[in-house]
Amino acid sequence: MSEETIVDTASARATLSRVAAEAAVSTSTVSKVLNGRTGVSETTRIRIEELLAVHGYNRRGGGQTAALIELVFSRLDNLWAIEIIRGVEAVARENGMSVILTESGDRHSPAPDWIEGVVQRRPAGVILVFSDLSPDHKRQLRTRNIPFVVVDPAGDPAPDVPSIGSANWSGGVLATRHLIDLGHRNIAMITGPDDMMCSRARVSGYRSALDAAGIPIQDHLIVPGQFHREDGIERGQELLSLPNPPTAVFAGSDLTALGVYEAARSVGVEIPRDLSVVGYDDLQIAQWAGPPLTTVKQPLSEMAAQATRLVLRLRNGREVESLRIDLATSLVVRNSTARPA
Repeated sequence: MSEETIVDTASARATLSRVAAEAAVSTSTVSKVLNGRTGVSETTRIRIEELLAVHGYNRRGGGQTAALIELVFSRLDNLWAIEIIRGVEAVARENGMSVILTESGDRHSPAPDWIEGVVQRRPAGVILVFSDLSPDHKRQLRTRNIPFVVVDPAGDPAPDVPSIGSANWSGGVLATRHLIDLGHRNIAMITGPDDMMCSRARVSGYRSALDAAGIPIQDHLIVPGQFHREDGIERGQELLSLPNPPTAVFAGSDLTALGVYEAARSVGVEIPRDLSVVGYDDLQIAQWAGPPLTTVKQPLSEMAAQATRLVLRLRNGREVESLRIDLATSLVVRNSTARPA
């Protein structure tokens, strides 16, 4: 054991003893909290966590971490998640690590008891998709020296939260401008959730492109969705039943766009002869659709790979140039768009 490690260990013991004294508990109780074990009341646990943060405790020399990257999704039952998993797994494998998947069930923040499992597993790092962390979760991860990165954060992340995203506003502009250049003027949009930053940015790009082209924005053609196929079916049928239906639809996701395909088939509308459709994400299924889907390519696998590299750099104490990285988007033109009839 090096002299530096000895000093770090002695300092950590002093900190733990001080926390135990101020919390009026034993050092073994503090150790239970640090290691995510049971047998400590919630009130005591919160008090100990607060004191650990106050005293700047950071477990660097104590305890072994597992060769794991913990990847947290709100839900795993979609093709979007597969692209993220592929990117994380590739970089993890290069570094001799495995990936563990957690489904939070909430796109904003993991369940309160999630952190207990993380503390027990002691992964090398945590990657969260869409979700952010509560102040308490951040504090607990930092005191245990477990770095975290958010991919495509739902809200605007705090300056101290590492995050990887993509140019969603530009993607919205690219999709809408493509339809405008084809000659469309009656362009609808099926959005994603209003409480997600990426969705709001895509809508803003759509509006900006129409405004730049001098095309009036028709609010009734902007309809809400959740990035799901069902949204495309329901909202697509609503749009196509309008007295003056749109000649083009920009869908907030590929899955929504494929739902629009189904809506069009149900009312005898042919794509792209009667209706042009643009999606978002460029999932593999987009090129297999009939007709193949024009879409905005969001580099999901590369976003995930970048997040994994970043979390490992943070884990190894290496300096990073920026805690916020946005990757470029691009338009992939296929056969679902054409000039209006």
